Amino acid sequence: MNHDHHARAMLVISMAVFGTLGPFVRCIPLSSSALALARAVLAAALIFLYLTVSRQNIPLKQMKGEAPLLLLSGAAMGINWILLFESYKYTAVSIATLSYYFAPVIVTIACPILFRERLTGKQILCFLMSTAGLVLITGLGKGGQGGRDLIGILFGLGAAAFYAAVILLNKFIRQVNGIHRTFLQFLAAIAVLIPYVAASGGMGLDQMNAVSWAALLTVGFVHTGITYCLYFSSLKELPGQKAAILSYIDPLVAVFVSICFLGEKITPPQLLGGAMILGFTLLNELPSRHPEAADSHVSV
Repeated sequence: MNHDHHARAMLVISMAVFGTLGPFVRCIPLSSSALALARAVLAAALIFLYLTVSRQNIPLKQMKGEAPLLLLSGAAMGINWILLFESYKYTAVSIATLSYYFAPVIVTIACPILFRERLTGKQILCFLMSTAGLVLITGLGKGGQGGRDLIGILFGLGAAAFYAAVILLNKFIRQVNGIHRTFLQFLAAIAVLIPYVAASGGMGLDQMNAVSWAALLTVGFVHTGITYCLYFSSLKELPGQKAAILSYIDPLVAVFVSICFLGEKITPPQLLGGAMILGFTLLNELPSRHPEAADSHVSV
């Protein structure tokens, strides 16, 4: 029982930390691609140290056969981060995060196409109601949001699409699991992002001051390295349903931070839309009792 409480505490902490990512990203004057690369490098270094200290061998033999999938999923993860960071630049952290949490809905629709799974009545209802929630967030049909807000929402949805791609690709990766898979995906993201960042102007680290360096190290080590270790360690011990419920701490914290600490505005229809997305995606996940159900959770 104490083991279960420990795992639950780790997941709660990791989700709460994920929810505070936005304000730290706002303090870093790097381009979104440079920030994504720096995040991947710092997190990979910390996870490598964790694996070394805990004497967990990297499964090199298993990864050989799945290297293309790991490379693709790592690339999708890197692009997902770039688009999410761009979303933070254009719209409120709360709106960006709620748009990003449309990823499980995309997965629900893609699974019947890729895996020949049949959509149930409940899944169709959850998809329709989550989509209605997204319409409320964007303000379509009521004059829409400002141009910058809409661009931010579109970036958030783009990030959701690429995170959905990571989730779907992970379903094909069977030999490498958990933190090892994430570590290898970080390495793949680094390999893909280095040439892109080099071709698009470099890192731009000369723009950094003490505050932005502190924020960058926090994003790399705390929000990614440490938090991913806590996240995957907790998933090993918790049932899929319990993990699904606790994963929604992330967007709730993000909305709270956005409104209470950043002073960003969110309208009642947008709050309702966000509640619909989160509520119906959670409802869609709850019936699943499979261990891999946790793979569909959104983490940043």
